[in-house]
Amino acid sequence: QVQLAESGGGLVQPGGSLRLSCTASGFSLDPYAIGWFRQAPGKEREGVSCISRRLLRTNYADSVEGRFTISRDNAKNTVYLQMNSLKPEDTAVYYCARSRPYLTMCPRGLESEYDTWGQGTQVTVSS
Repeated sequence: QVQLAESGGGLVQPGGSLRLSCTASGFSLDPYAIGWFRQAPGKEREGVSCISRRLLRTNYADSVEGRFTISRDNAKNTVYLQMNSLKPEDTAVYYCARSRPYLTMCPRGLESEYDTWGQGTQVTVSS
């Protein structure tokens, strides 16, 4: 069964860090770009970051540029999102998603380019 599973969310104080993991099962991550999205209460889902399949090109939303880092370990079939200097406005459910295969770039934020989604992990930034 093709699945993505997010983990690593939780409650953290402002200025703190979390590392989210997105682990694939039932398929190899190698042909796919992977994106991270988030959805805060009452807001639309937004693309946070993505990483391409081979050249490891990355893309970040302006709101997280310089604070978040996306990486992938194909041997572990896992993509990571390191989140530093967290702010209360980063509070959201975070989702990872798999793109259509063999894209040369990663389509951050273009939900129509992603065909498989995880269930999400809650990140809460609060003192």
